[in-house]
Amino acid sequence: MRCDVLAVGTELLLGQIVDTNSAWIGEQLAATGIDSYEHRVVGDNLERMVVALRDLLSRSDSVIVCGGLGPTQDDITRDAIAAVMGAPLVRRPDLVQHISSMFSSRARDMPESNLRQADVPEGGDALANPLGTAPGLRCPVGGGIVYAVPGVPYEMQAMVLDQVLPDLLARAGAASALVSRSLKTWGRRRRRCRRWSPRG
Repeated sequence: MRCDVLAVGTELLLGQIVDTNSAWIGEQLAATGIDSYEHRVVGDNLERMVVALRDLLSRSDSVIVCGGLGPTQDDITRDAIAAVMGAPLVRRPDLVQHISSMFSSRARDMPESNLRQADVPEGGDALANPLGTAPGLRCPVGGGIVYAVPGVPYEMQAMVLDQVLPDLLARAGAASALVSRSLKTWGRRRRRCRRWSPRG
């Protein structure tokens, strides 16, 4: 089983935020024995996101997309996955209810833009997010699978540990671990010098 990672966000490309999410996901994949050959970063551009997803899926069993599930106009991960699937986005009433209840529990009015977070590509499924308003996604694409998780670290980590990794392991059919060791040494290397002497 191979799972690559696609981090989404122009702020990552500009260096405004360091992509620690991909490193953490890679560590979890290795700990469960799932190969990850490539981590890629792409900006908030629909065409480039679609190209990156198709390219990664052409060589991998699965892809975890991190970020781009918010309510703003540049949060287009759902749209990119739907385009790759060739499927429309469908608004899920149960997700609308969950998102609105999150706002109600905080005594806040829900902006209309947050309804976008209840959209799921037809044929895909939502991953529950009890910690925030952005449900994740689990979407079949050809023979592969795309998972989308929020960019907020604590929401992402809970979703990966509780839902994404168990699903990946079930698809892999076996659990293992990739183990690496580093050997660090200290000291000064002695150089052997040849003594020069004139001939003759």
